[in-house]
Amino acid sequence: MKTLIAHFEDTGRNAGDYDLIATGDLGKLGSDILRDLCGEKGINLGANYHDCGAMIYQFSDGVCQGGSGCGCGAAVLNTYIMDKMEAGEWKKVLFIATGALMSPTTAYQGESIPSIAHGVVLESE
Repeated sequence: MKTLIAHFEDTGRNAGDYDLIATGDLGKLGSDILRDLCGEKGINLGANYHDCGAMIYQFSDGVCQGGSGCGCGAAVLNTYIMDKMEAGEWKKVLFIATGALMSPTTAYQGESIPSIAHGVVLESE
């Protein structure tokens, strides 16, 4: 959320300026939380926000969360998203690669799991 809000503040853009806003793998639960947190800040992500993990692993199949943020993000970006951009269906995509910095030591000590997110804007003619 911080990466997304910083991007909007830095560029003066909003969710409506993009054909797609995609995160790596927050899954269904994480996507819902992101929407709620953004809503509390007055940001409506709208229908053009999707999570790559939630796109691969359908909630209707009984899967609530996906897999790896870098894996899901790379798979969807390099297939589905790039295909849509090359076909001219999408002109501007905000891709936010999300991931957790997992450490067995940290988890066993009951520490929180830090996360990371890098935002990239992809544009086509």
